[in-house]
Formats: sequence, C-alpha cells, structure tokens
Amino acid sequence: MCVFDVLLPPDSRSLKAKRSYVRPVVAALRKLEVSVAEVGATDLHGRTEIGVAVVSGEATQVRDVIDACERMVAARPELQLLSARRRWYGEDDE
Repeated sequence: MCVFDVLLPPDSRSLKAKRSYVRPVVAALRKLEVSVAEVGATDLHGRTEIGVAVVSGEATQVRDVIDACERMVAARPELQLLSARRRWYGEDDE
C-alpha cells in the first residue's frame, strides 16, 4: 500500500473545491485497477492524503503498479506530491 501526501492549489479552501481536485485523481488511479480513497487530511484545506492498495501474488507486480500510481499523481500539474509512504504486507503479516 502507499499513501500520497498531496498539496492542493490555493483555491481549494472549501470542501467543494478540494473535492474538485481529488475526485479526478482518484478516478484516474482506479483505471490502474487499484483500491484508492482519500484517507487523511480531510479536515485540512489545501491538503489531502490519497491511499492506494494493491494485491498480487508477485511483489514485483505490486511495486510496478505503485510506481505507476506515484508517477500519475506526480505528473498532475495542479498538484504537488509532498511524499509517498509505502508499506509492504506479506504472507507472514497479520
């Protein structure tokens, strides 16, 4: 899984404006066949956290999909990707 910490444009000071930036990103990420949602910073104006989860039998497949997601978020000209925090879960994790 990965959580993207994203800085939104200055005009995203209302919930409606914030969602107008977040929804297209979430929709674009879903095209990569991942589970995605706004998972944090929901009470902060101008900021959001978008979580992405991928399940696969191959770690390389998960890494490739997460890399593609990160590139997609970073390529959005209206957003600034501040960080991408990754966490790997394996068969030994509970």
